[in-house]
Amino acid sequence: MRTLLVLIALLFLPAGLAAKEAPRPVTVLVGIDGFRADYLERGHTPRLAALAKAGAAGPMRPSFPTKTFPNHYALVTGYRPDRNGIVGNSMIDPRRPGVMFSLGNAAQALDPFWWDEAEPVWITAEKAGLRAATMFWPGSEVAIQGRRPSDWMRFDQNVTNVQRVNTLIDWLRRPAAIRPAFATVYFDTVDTAGHRFGPDSAEVNAALAEVDARVGEMVDGAKALGVPVNWVIVADHGMRATDEGRVIQLDDLIDRASIVAVETGPYAAIEPALGTDNRVAEALLRPHDHMTCAKKEDLPERLHYGRNPRVAAIICIAEPGWTILSGPPAYPVTGGAHGYDNADPEMLALFIAHGPAFARGASLPVFDNVAVAALLRAVLGLPEDANADGKLADVKAALRR
Repeated sequence: MRTLLVLIALLFLPAGLAAKEAPRPVTVLVGIDGFRADYLERGHTPRLAALAKAGAAGPMRPSFPTKTFPNHYALVTGYRPDRNGIVGNSMIDPRRPGVMFSLGNAAQALDPFWWDEAEPVWITAEKAGLRAATMFWPGSEVAIQGRRPSDWMRFDQNVTNVQRVNTLIDWLRRPAAIRPAFATVYFDTVDTAGHRFGPDSAEVNAALAEVDARVGEMVDGAKALGVPVNWVIVADHGMRATDEGRVIQLDDLIDRASIVAVETGPYAAIEPALGTDNRVAEALLRPHDHMTCAKKEDLPERLHYGRNPRVAAIICIAEPGWTILSGPPAYPVTGGAHGYDNADPEMLALFIAHGPAFARGASLPVFDNVAVAALLRAVLGLPEDANADGKLADVKAALRR
C-alpha cells in the first residue's frame, strides 16, 4: 500500500521534481591547426582514433588557399574564402588603398571591416538565443555585425593547451542557464611543429601525442561533469615538407619595385605596382618551372577563387613542395608549409564527429570543409543557410539516423 501511494504521488509531481531533466548536449568545435588527415594513422593519437572509430570520420578538403585564416573562417561560415572575405592570411582591399590585412597587424586583423562578409556560426547561435563561447578561433574576438560570443578570449600563444582545456571544462561546469550551447577550442602546436621541423619529424609526432592527451582530458572532463557533448574535431589544412633547394625567386623574373607581394610561399598573391604597364603580367604569365601563374579571373573554376576584389591580380601556385619568394626569406625555407593547391592530398585535413547527434562507425569520403558549418547548424537546431557553399547533404552521413 505504501509503495502504491508513493507511485501515485510521483505521478502528480511536476516533471522537474519527479525526475531530473537531462542536460542539453553542448556542441564543441575543436580546431587542431595543421593536423593532416593521415596523421591519425601514425599511432600517436589513441584518443582521437577511438573517437573516430566510434563516431564519424573522414578526410576533409580545405578551401583554396590552404591557409589558416581563410579555412578557419570557411569552417564556421560555410562560405569559401572568395565569399567569406578572408581570402588569405594577408590581403588587400581596393576600398582601403595602402592598407594590408595580416596576422601580425592587430589593428587590421581585429577590424570588423575584414570579417563582415560572412556570418560565423557563433553569431548565428547568439542571434537565435543560444549562448556561444570561443577559446581562440580566428575571427571570434572581432565584433562581427556588432556582436561577439557571450564568452571569448583574445588569442595569446602563451596560453598553454592545458589552460585552454581547463577554460572549456570551466564553461561546461556552469549552471545550465549560463552554460554555452556552442563552444570552440583551438590548438596551434601541431601546425607550429610542422612548420619548424616538417610533417615527418619527431617533433610533430610529439605534438600530436600532446594534443591527443588534451582532447582526452576534455572528453573525460565533460563525462565526469555529466554534460553530454557533440564533439566536432577538425583541422584547417594539412602540411607538406619544404626545403631551401626548392625555391622559386620572383626577383629573377621581375624587379621587386614593380610588384606588391601580398603573400608568398606555396602560393603567391601578386599585385602589380602602379605605373608598371604590362611588365608584371608579361613576366609572370608565361610558363615557369615548378610554378603556374594566372590572372585571378582565369584561375581554374574548381578553386572557387578570384572573384573577390580582395584577391590580388595575379595568383601563382607552386608545385607541391616548392616555395615562391620575393627577396630574401623572412625565415629559413625548411620544415613544412601549407597553402598549396587544395587538390594536393597532403593538404587534406582531419574531421571527426562524435557524440549523441552523430552516427557510429561512419566513414565519410573526402568532402569540402565548408560543409562543417551546415553540420554545426543542424546539430544546434539552426536552419541551414541556403546561400552557403557548404551543404548538409555532403556530410549527412555523419548524423545519427
